[in-house]
Amino acid sequence: MSAIEQTSIASAPDLDTPPRRRIGRLRIVRWIAVAVWAAVVAYRTVTDGLAFNRELLLVYICTGLLAASIGQGRRMIAVIRDWLPFALVLIAYDLSRGAATLIGRPTLWHWQADADRAMFGGAIPTVWLQERLKMPTPPWWEVVISAVYMSFFILPYVIAGVLWLRDREEWKAFVRLFVGLNLIALLIYALLPAAPPWAAARCTPGDVSGGPSGPGCMFRSARGVPDGGLLGSMQFTQDDAHGWVERIVGRGWGKLNLHSATALLDQGQASVNLVAAIPSLHAGMSAALAAFLWTRVQRRWRPLLVAYPLVMAFTLVYSAEHYVIDLLLGWALAAVVLIGLHRFDAWRARATITDLV
Repeated sequence: MSAIEQTSIASAPDLDTPPRRRIGRLRIVRWIAVAVWAAVVAYRTVTDGLAFNRELLLVYICTGLLAASIGQGRRMIAVIRDWLPFALVLIAYDLSRGAATLIGRPTLWHWQADADRAMFGGAIPTVWLQERLKMPTPPWWEVVISAVYMSFFILPYVIAGVLWLRDREEWKAFVRLFVGLNLIALLIYALLPAAPPWAAARCTPGDVSGGPSGPGCMFRSARGVPDGGLLGSMQFTQDDAHGWVERIVGRGWGKLNLHSATALLDQGQASVNLVAAIPSLHAGMSAALAAFLWTRVQRRWRPLLVAYPLVMAFTLVYSAEHYVIDLLLGWALAAVVLIGLHRFDAWRARATITDLV
């Protein structure tokens, strides 16, 4: 190469410089946006408390992903497109109560209590547990069960966010599981409304004659209800503990002075479908998450995956959120969805191989 050619090449403009500068500026903007997002979330957490509201949590996750995707146009569009199913599930859940009313199916009030009695020799586990374990003020372990209960509203979205950043194919598999399980459960809620134990403890057989979905008895205390309502009366209690079955899943937050979380839980419980007990989506989702993560985490984490659905089951029964039969049906639904998705993936893989051949 001649000296003139070398000089010409050396003096030629660097065509990559503008794009590189632009990429560098976008990277700076991206990090600033992520820092601002983190500061806003931290400030709101300190001033308003943890984001136990699913809609707010979804907003946090999506805005964070959008901030982290600045400069990657297609990825920013993908955030909106990919996270839309989660928003639609939340909307469908809120509409399930209206759908059940529109269809007009009578609410199950007696069947679940009778099923639990048949399985446990005439005793209802919720009553049995509250007789022996409920204290006048929440013990330390109620903090644990309150946290486990609320994890249902947080953990699936956090897992989805991590998978979306790390492995899109794994994220797709998780979305199919989450959406499939939720939509089938919502369909069952509309066709087969069922009251939970805390509501049954507040109502007498006469109150629920004909299977109403929202009788006035649901919105009063169980104190003074004749014979303990549909659950039967508690035969004994711990010293100074209330002698009736209570909905106590949020008491643990009060022990930590997280009253905003308790208020938010009460507000959320008042606005959703109150007769959506069969199947227990809390039980089904916790089991489905454990099964999904089983082969995706290191072995040392697997004992936690076993413990999580079991602690969730205890929480739901002790706190009067669900009967045991609700849990069994929730686990069965999770198994059906997991097996169905596994077979669908296997069928699709075989079809792809056949097309290639």
